[in-house]
Amino acid sequence: MKTYRFSVVVEKDEEGYFAFCPELQGCYTQGDTYEEVLENIKDAIRLHVNDRLDSGEKIPQAQSVSLTSLELAV
Repeated sequence: MKTYRFSVVVEKDEEGYFAFCPELQGCYTQGDTYEEVLENIKDAIRLHVNDRLDSGEKIPQAQSVSLTSLELAV
């Protein structure tokens, strides 16, 4: 079994939490709590990676990740 490392972005809004993995296009999920969305994104990533491996595709890995937050008055 091989171990992979992926970036995960978690956003909170009025509906709950949304998470996605930038390295795996189309890999995203949601949850009512932070803990739930983390479990959900782990499952989504696992399914996505297994599907890619079964198809013989490469698994993309992040080279560098930078995250910031900006406040802008308009």
